[in-house]
Amino acid sequence: MNELHFGDNLDVLRAMPAESVDLIYLDLPFNSNANYNVLYGTKHGGASKAQSHAFEDTWTWGIDAQRALDETAARHLEAGALLDAFQKVFAGSDMMAYLAMMAVCLIEMRRVLKPTGSLYLHCDPTASHYLKLILDAIFNVRNYRNEIIWKRTSAHANASQRAAAVHDVILLYGKSDQVVWNQIYAPYSPEYVAEHFVHKDPDGRLFSTVGFGESCR
Repeated sequence: MNELHFGDNLDVLRAMPAESVDLIYLDLPFNSNANYNVLYGTKHGGASKAQSHAFEDTWTWGIDAQRALDETAARHLEAGALLDAFQKVFAGSDMMAYLAMMAVCLIEMRRVLKPTGSLYLHCDPTASHYLKLILDAIFNVRNYRNEIIWKRTSAHANASQRAAAVHDVILLYGKSDQVVWNQIYAPYSPEYVAEHFVHKDPDGRLFSTVGFGESCR
C-alpha cells in the first residue's frame, strides 16, 4: 500500500477493502486518563481535531460510545453479548466507553486483515484483561498467539503510593490458522558460546547441556 492516512482511524478502516492488510500494530490510547500533546497540525495550519482527540486518553460515556455499542451488537453476535455482560458491571462508565469504542474498531481491523495476517494490540494492565476477552470474541480464542510483555527501562507511576508500573502488554492474534509467522534467529555472542558450548560430539560440533535434560546441539 505504501500510504500514510491522516484522520480518524475508524473512518480510514471503513474505507479500506476487506482482506487487504498483512499486519496491524495497534497502539491506541490505554484508557489511562493521561493527556498527551498534539503532535501534528492540519495541512491548512492549526491543530487537528482528530489528532487532538486521539491524544487525550480520557474516555467518557456518551452518544459516540452508545453508537459503538449498538453497532458492535448488530455486527458481531459474540462481541455484542460480551459488551452486554460488561454493561451490567460498567454501565455508563469511562471503562465501558473505552471498551465499546475498541470493539467496533477491532471488528473493522479483523475485516481488513488477510487470512494470513496478524494483529498486535499494545495496551497496559489497566484494561488488557478486558481487551483480551474482546479479542477472543472477535478473532476467536483459537487464534490467540501470544501475550508479549514489554518491560520498561524505568518505572512509570507514583511509587510512594503503590508498586511502580514497569511493563506494557502486547496481545498477538492471527486472523486464522493460516497466519504467517517468520521465525527470528540471532547468533549467540562469542562470550556466550565460549561459556556454554563446551562439549563436542564425535563430529566435532560444539553443544551445550545448560538448561536441558539432554544435549542441545
